[in-house]
Amino acid sequence: MIPEDNRFESDPTDALPEDPGLPEGWVVDTPDGADEATVARLTELLRAHERAGRGWAASGEDEVLVEVSEHGLAMRENVVVRDPDGTIQAWGSVHDRAEGRMLFVHIVDRTIDERLADRCSDVLFGWAEAQARAVGAARGLAVQQIDTGSFADDERQHGWLADAGFDRVRTWWQMSRSVEADEAELVPDPARWERQGVVFRLVERSGDGMPDEADLRAVHDVLEGAFTDHFNSAEETFQEFIHRLREDPGHRWDHWWLAEIVDGDEPEPAGALVGTVSESATGPDGSYVAYLGVLESARGRGVATGLLRTIIADAAARGRDRVGLEVDADSPTGADGLYTSMGWGTKYVTESWHRDVTVH
Repeated sequence: MIPEDNRFESDPTDALPEDPGLPEGWVVDTPDGADEATVARLTELLRAHERAGRGWAASGEDEVLVEVSEHGLAMRENVVVRDPDGTIQAWGSVHDRAEGRMLFVHIVDRTIDERLADRCSDVLFGWAEAQARAVGAARGLAVQQIDTGSFADDERQHGWLADAGFDRVRTWWQMSRSVEADEAELVPDPARWERQGVVFRLVERSGDGMPDEADLRAVHDVLEGAFTDHFNSAEETFQEFIHRLREDPGHRWDHWWLAEIVDGDEPEPAGALVGTVSESATGPDGSYVAYLGVLESARGRGVATGLLRTIIADAAARGRDRVGLEVDADSPTGADGLYTSMGWGTKYVTESWHRDVTVH
């Protein structure tokens, strides 16, 4: 459930020691997500972080607002470190993602002195550990996981994570596939089509554009069931799932598909794909596969292939030039073989780093 009150410590002074170890004049405070200058500076830091880690920046203010806006703060908390001039030099964000799983964003300016950067990093890690204890206690847990990410080539970030007690636990391939205009014909109609007893369709929506709740629950149930045995799977309530995905800047209800087996008395949900829009300021937009899941009972019937063909055809019909997705490079399922066979290639690589924090 989405809590009425945020589970984190809202005041950084309650989550850090009295002396956080910063030089004179440096301060720790909470960023104001309604302040344009603050959002612009956080965007600048995020984009510099991306350029250093993978060679180019893709995020913008929308991605920052997910973390710091009033809406996002229902499940998040943020902290910044300012230099004596008031300039933000480091930014941390924590996200109460699901029971036992807290996501952590850790960004330090790339141009400041190395010793100052190390001190800022220590503050962010200390703050995140305290927040892990706070959210874990609020959820009644004995151990709270901190889950953070890194670009595979970001050696500075790797060193900080290792020193802070994090373990590198997973590698992810960020894959992309180009889309050609004639691929709009890959399926008869991305809104609804059928093949060999499986119907692929958009979630139904009412006249006001809002989706049918039963269809949304079917998507949630399929994805929960499909990922039960996957790496770091954490049960997420329906309310948490919908709240989180609606925060994505690329969220669109007309990018959610269900696959149903229809060779029985009643249609049976078998697979689901949640897509988003990857907007571009310099060219055509792209589509992105945020989630693709198929129930074990339906595997071998072409459900995953059909859903992927559907989002490719939809992207082509919309004039988009690519479809992206993330693949667990360490998964034994061999899903990467399907993606490679359908034209996806790895664009860059990321990693998951975890640390378990004892709550009490």
